[in-house]
Amino acid sequence: MPKRSDFPQGFVFGAATAAYQIEGHAFGNAGSSHWDTFAATGRNVIRNEDGARACEHYTRWPEDLDLIRDAGLDAYRFSTSWARVMPDGVTLNPEGLDFYDRLVDGMVERGLSPYLTLYHWDLPSALADKGGWTNRDTALRFADYSAAVMARIGDRVARTATINEPWCVSWLSHFEGQHAPGLRDIRATARSMHHIQLAHGLAVQRLRAEGHDGLGIVLNFSEILPAGPGEDRAVDISDAISNRWFIESVTRGTYPEILLEGLGRHMPANWQDDMAAISSPIDWLGVNYYSRGIVSSDPSAPWPSTKGHEGPLPKTQMGWEIYPEGLRNLLIRMARDYVGDLPIVVTENGMASADAVENGAVFDPVREGYLASHLNAARQAIEGGANLQGFFYWSLLDNYEWSFGYEKRFGLIHVDFDTMVRTPKSSWHRLKAAMAR
Repeated sequence: MPKRSDFPQGFVFGAATAAYQIEGHAFGNAGSSHWDTFAATGRNVIRNEDGARACEHYTRWPEDLDLIRDAGLDAYRFSTSWARVMPDGVTLNPEGLDFYDRLVDGMVERGLSPYLTLYHWDLPSALADKGGWTNRDTALRFADYSAAVMARIGDRVARTATINEPWCVSWLSHFEGQHAPGLRDIRATARSMHHIQLAHGLAVQRLRAEGHDGLGIVLNFSEILPAGPGEDRAVDISDAISNRWFIESVTRGTYPEILLEGLGRHMPANWQDDMAAISSPIDWLGVNYYSRGIVSSDPSAPWPSTKGHEGPLPKTQMGWEIYPEGLRNLLIRMARDYVGDLPIVVTENGMASADAVENGAVFDPVREGYLASHLNAARQAIEGGANLQGFFYWSLLDNYEWSFGYEKRFGLIHVDFDTMVRTPKSSWHRLKAAMAR
């Protein structure tokens, strides 16, 4: 396992979570989110599980922050829940803002830097009723919500990300239908892919005007490789879907032409007029990375006429290949092709495994190896020219893993979902040893 001393002075190590996955959405007068209704609709989520209880972080947060501090980590990446802060998407819930006020104070008291994500997928149902991310108005409402949150806690956060993984918010949720709202509709896909980027841009403009800095976005990336020779188009369009649509709109104010060939006629009217807002300058880029994709063309399939292939490498509980080289390559690519010397932070990297408590402990040597290899890849990216300034493991806790319910365990800390007992895994102990100053 690489040690703290193997990284540049001031490099930030942390752990990450998301509100709906850990807090317990039934607490604190939070409003209904589209994840509540998606989970309540049969066959969307394993065992129809939802985030009503999750990890009970809403009441157990002091214990969880202690575990971050005790691991020797520097920072905590968390998200605020839009449906908690504004149950109907527009009206403030004082109880929700009070919770995040206490949470951020708790981080500061423990010497942890707060890394805020404003949207990690918990869209208020009241806005979903109006079309959600297919409706341009949602982007405007997001700017209002962002301003309200930052007015309350923005004085204490170290860095703020607007959106977590817009690919998941749009393509995965509106084209593949795997996440809320569970659509498979190309028109909804095109509109959500644009409006989520617009939401980011409008929030950056609004927050900048109100005096906030340290503003960025968190994008998930996958290194796309061909299944064999002659697959240049499949790689090109898959890379455009997974990676380029989002980073190029933020950094260049453009969308990849190869995607507009399929999506263009379904885009909102006059979408080009929004590109200046979408490409508002950011202060840092968050990179989430888990695995690679292997693709080929499939002429018999409808657009985009590609298919994925299972790779030969060892896989996590999610079925994702363990491929640390992809993290190194993508970090160097982002610096070289898109952001130059702009600070980059690995905001998520981790793996799921079927962990169990035995004799009061959890032994997860594969995760230890995973973490070590990806920290080494991050260090190689710095050597390759990326201005990488931090690394956050996903996740602090075993939690509600979206459509996989409580079955997939990503945490450094095991959670018994019956008793809510926390048990640090061997990977937590190994990381703690590496963090020693």
